[in-house]
Amino acid sequence: MRRVCGPAICVALLLTHVHAGWTQSAGIQAVPDPRIHLGKLLYSDDFKDGLGQWRVEMERAGTPAAGSVTAKDGALDIDVPAGATVWFRQELEGPVMIQYEATMVSAGGPNDRVSDLNSFWMATDPEHPEEIFAHARSGRFAEYNSLRMYYVGLGGNGNKTTRFRRYIGDSVERPLLAENDLSIAQHPDVGLVANKSQTVTLIADGPLIQYWRNGARIFEMVDPQPYTKGWFGIRTTKDHMQVRNLRIVRLVGK
Repeated sequence: MRRVCGPAICVALLLTHVHAGWTQSAGIQAVPDPRIHLGKLLYSDDFKDGLGQWRVEMERAGTPAAGSVTAKDGALDIDVPAGATVWFRQELEGPVMIQYEATMVSAGGPNDRVSDLNSFWMATDPEHPEEIFAHARSGRFAEYNSLRMYYVGLGGNGNKTTRFRRYIGDSVERPLLAENDLSIAQHPDVGLVANKSQTVTLIADGPLIQYWRNGARIFEMVDPQPYTKGWFGIRTTKDHMQVRNLRIVRLVGK
């Protein structure tokens, strides 16, 4: 896995690869990769009608200190003092592209820490492969170790690291290759910026697994044993973020 282009180059390429018509009207940003071909829109959420499409797992749920997760006025607002995962309820079957916009809020609130814009995708529980919600989780990060999934932690550890992992379903082992452990001090273009919207794109196209941010590819993996179906979740801890314009698109051949 490696970073293959910088933001300026990728954004320029993006302008030549956007699919005409429906992608723009549906609010979808095509990725500048000739291997990726967009098909029909499968699911979307503009966050105007509540959390009906989502399942929330919060570390301090049921207490006055739990924070809040709401969906209204066009935004999924996650404002939490501890760990939280917000799962899209529908299981996804690849090949798919998952895309959403996210803003890390820094406006003086108690949880306004710019950190941990994290994504789970193609996640399954080996003990309950047909239903990831069969086992209740509290929102503590360690409780997700036993899943099989792809994970990127963008701006983790107080906006100091950006990491990609392929979880293997082990309660302890979470393999991390050196090239997928990026220091933001050394790679400032993979960090978070407060109060600025960014577009996150997750690709699961058979063995081709990718993570994009704002038209720049940060991680790529050719997985010989790919996870081809599972659930998608947005993950954070002690943070305030707003998510908009979720789009999940079928990927097709040429």
